[in-house]
This record gives sequence, C-alpha cells and structure tokens, in this order.
Amino acid sequence: MGKFEIKKDKAGEFRFNLKAGNGQIILSSEGYKAKPSCMNGIESVRKNSQVEDRFERKQTTTGHKFNLKSSNGQIVGTSEVYTTSAAMENGISSVQKNAPTATIDDQS
Repeated sequence: MGKFEIKKDKAGEFRFNLKAGNGQIILSSEGYKAKPSCMNGIESVRKNSQVEDRFERKQTTTGHKFNLKSSNGQIVGTSEVYTTSAAMENGISSVQKNAPTATIDDQS
C-alpha cells in the first residue's frame, strides 16, 4: 500500500512524496510554507490522480517525466525522470493506484 510522507526541508517548507508499496518515490510535491497547504496538496493528488487528462507527459533531454495538475492547471506533483516512456506510463499507473488510499506519514 502506498503512503504520503511529509517532511520539512532545509528552507523550513513542507513537502510530500508519494511512495509506492515498495517504498519507491513516484510523485514529489513543491514546497509549502504551511502544513495545512501541504495537506491540501495531498488531497489534490488523491482527487486529480483519478483524472487521466490531469497527467502532463513531458520529454526531457535525459528521458521522460510527468506532472500531475489540478483542475486549475497548477502542478501538484512531479515524477522522477524515467528512461523510457513505458516506464513513465507505469509510474502514472502507480500514482493512479496508490494515491486514493495512501496513508499519511507525517515526519515533519
């Protein structure tokens, strides 16, 4: 089962990572100044991960990555860079599967 891990970064901002059941990070957030905003980001990922059109696929110089966007177009999470588009699609599927029921592990 997946989980959202909340941590505070060196700048004092809250960030979350969505991890798959195997512990691999499948989506990372931006920095939030307040924890309630970070929690809202998690809820946005839960909701928007179930809408296929909210995944923006991108090609980079070193591979493929995706962003998950909210209904207003704001990026709520970003993936790692994958070597192939097939691996990226597997990452998207993992976010879709894990996000709705992922627990929250607050390490901040």
